[in-house]
Parts: sequence; C-alpha cells; structure tokens
Amino acid sequence: MQTKSFGKRNWWILALFGLIGQIAWSVENMYFNLFVFETISPNLNAVTLMVQLSGVVATVATLLAGTLSDKTGNRRSFMAWGYVIWGVTVALFGTLNVQGTQKMFSLDFSTAVTVTLVAVVAGDCVMTLFGSTANDAAFNAWVTDNTEESFRGRVESVVAVLPLIAMLIVAGGFGILVEAVGYRTLFFLLGGVITACGVAGLFVIKDSPSLQKKGTLKDVVYGFKPSVVKQNPSLYLALCVMCVYGVACQIFMPYLIIYMKTYLGFSVLEYSIVFGVAIVLGAVLNLIVGGVIDKMDKTNALYVAAAIMSAGLLGMYFMRFESHLATLISFGVAGFVMIAGYIFFSAVLGAIVRDYTPEKDAGKLQGVRMIFYVLIPMLLGPLIGNAINQARNIPLPNAGADAMTTSFIPAPEIFLVAAIVTLCTVALIPLLQKSVKKARTKTEDN
Repeated sequence: MQTKSFGKRNWWILALFGLIGQIAWSVENMYFNLFVFETISPNLNAVTLMVQLSGVVATVATLLAGTLSDKTGNRRSFMAWGYVIWGVTVALFGTLNVQGTQKMFSLDFSTAVTVTLVAVVAGDCVMTLFGSTANDAAFNAWVTDNTEESFRGRVESVVAVLPLIAMLIVAGGFGILVEAVGYRTLFFLLGGVITACGVAGLFVIKDSPSLQKKGTLKDVVYGFKPSVVKQNPSLYLALCVMCVYGVACQIFMPYLIIYMKTYLGFSVLEYSIVFGVAIVLGAVLNLIVGGVIDKMDKTNALYVAAAIMSAGLLGMYFMRFESHLATLISFGVAGFVMIAGYIFFSAVLGAIVRDYTPEKDAGKLQGVRMIFYVLIPMLLGPLIGNAINQARNIPLPNAGADAMTTSFIPAPEIFLVAAIVTLCTVALIPLLQKSVKKARTKTEDN
C-alpha cells in the first residue's frame, strides 16, 4: 500500500458505486419480494426460495469473479462492466408479469402464475450473477486494496452506512414511486441508473498501484485450504461471527416490509416515515462513532453491537398495541435501536474482516467471505424465518374466501428468534479476541 489516506477520488468512487450497488441490493432484497407478493402471488414460499437461490448464485459468482480479478490484476473492468450489465438485467425484470406470460404461452391463470414465478426466480439469479461480480467481488476487493488499517474503520463506517441510506431510499421513496408509476417503470429507471454508473466507472475507476496479477483459476478453492485457514485464524473466526450475525438478519429482513404492510397495517407513507427516521438517526449515530472504531478494541465493541441490535429486535417483537399510532411510534423507536446496532455491528465486524484479510489475496478471499456472509445466512435465515411464518400461519388480511390456502403473512416471532440468534454471536467473540491478541503479539515480536 502506497497511500496513507483514502483520497478524494476514492471517496467519490466509494460513494457512487457503494450507494448505487446497495440501492440495487435493497430493491432486490426487499422490493423484489414485495413485487412477487403483491403482483404475482402472495406466497412467502416463493419469496424464500428466491432469496435462497440468490445467495447460492451470489457466492459462486463472487468466488469466480474474485479469483479472476486477482488473476488479471484488474478490479476496474469487473466493477464497471458488471454494473452496466447488472442495470440491464434489472430493467428486464420489470417486463415480467402474469398477464404477459398467460398471453404469450396461452396458459390458464394458475399455470401462468407458476411459470411467472419460475421466471422471476431465474431472473433474480441472473441479476445476482452480475451484481455479485461487480459489487461483492470487485468492489469489496477494490476497497480492501485501497485502505490501510490506520483509516480502515473510518472507511468501513461509511460502507456500513450506505446500505442504510439505500434502505431509506428504497423503503420510503420507492414505495411512493411504485404507487405513482408502477413496478415496471420503477425497474426501468433503476436499471438505467445502475448502467449509467457502470459507464461512468469506465472513466473514473483506478485500481490500486499495489494491485498485481496473481494466481490461477485453481485459486477458487484457495480460501478453503486448511493451510490458509491455519495462517489466518482471526479472519475465519471473524467470518464465523459474521455468519451467525448474517443468519439473524436474514430471519426477518426479507419479510420486513411485507410484515409492516400486512401484520401491522402500515401504509406506504407510514412505513416510509418509520424507516426514514430510524435510518437517518442510526446513520448519524454511526458516523459519529465511526472515528472512534479505529481507536478502540474492535472485538470489545462487538459485545455492545450485539446487545443493541438484540434489544431493538426484542422491541420490534413486543411493540404492538391496540392504538395504531402507539404501534407506529413504538415500532419506530425499536427499529431505530435495531438499526443502530445493525450498522454498528456491520462497521466493526467489517473492519475486523478487512484488517485480517491478506491484501495480496483480497480478491480470491471475497468468495470465502460470501460463504459466511451471504450463502449460509441466505440459506438458513429465510428457512428459519419462513418456518416460523408457516407455523404461525397468520392469514392474509382481507384475502377473501377464495384466497390461496398457502397465503400467510410474516409473524412477529421472526424478530424474537432473530434477537436470540444475534446474542449467539457472544459465544464466539472470546475466541476471536484470543486469536486477535495472539496475532498482535506475533506482529509486535516481528
């Protein structure tokens, strides 16, 4: 590494690609689910499957693209061209609908619904393929390439805030846009923005001067070698903590907006306000403490983050009153606490992972990161969450007598179980602390 600061150019690249990428992920993780639920079929099983398969594709894509970006010594092309194609696939997603399928293939309505669901799940996988190539593999490796431990916490705090800003834009503004222009126009507009971002990247992105061509396609399995795990115990323990934390998030996150609209009965404006206030306050709080992260023991901070996030999730479980206004306000307060813990946890844990990721192997290790942060959480989390929803079997409000028997909505217990799983990270933190302490002692001795 040749720089001692991140630099203005890099901050702009981080803000542009980080935010646009997170907006795209937020739409996929939240509004694609709502799109399926509202316009194709109110079937949470289909939503769960879409999330799970997306996690599989994201992991495989990141493993391959991360290794290739190391082999070619090029993050720029994977980022820029990945965003260009990613945007096109998002725009094409807006063309999917039951009526179009029914007309194109001359199908009865029930069969058309099934075929459209299959097309939506397949389309989501294609989008994830290019999104993970551009964002999860290339962008994350680019950030690691261009940061040092001395200012990585500050950069990571901004990286952790971007998903929340994206969530604010998506949960609030996109809900209003859907009502105004519909899903199809919305996906066309979003796809255009993502593609434009990729085109801009062809001119503004520069790879780190220290990035070199290294490795072969055999390095896809590099991060799973016992010798690599043994050489980097702190990294893999941090990834284990990240995995448990990720499972907790995926238990409730795919169903959050659907829960607020159906179970709590919030309108688009109401859940937009709840999200907006909670996210803005959480983001501001995170930016305030961002500089502190670099000056404190990051592993100790994980205890605080787990406690805050769990408290917020418990609040979201309990905050239900006969008064709609009381529920709205209390759920917003609990949501703020949860989000504050969520972004604090993400920032601290993300900084630890980057601290102990060997810079020369950053690309091929992004796939390993995806195993722990995306694949396992997106397979187990929605599975647990939907099992809870199925067990409670809360009927779809105002569904009518002819509603599908599989129509059920998210249950509040998803927040309770997510809180319990979040607290399970506490059992792993002491092991991480011991490993980090040993690594520091070894570094000082050298």
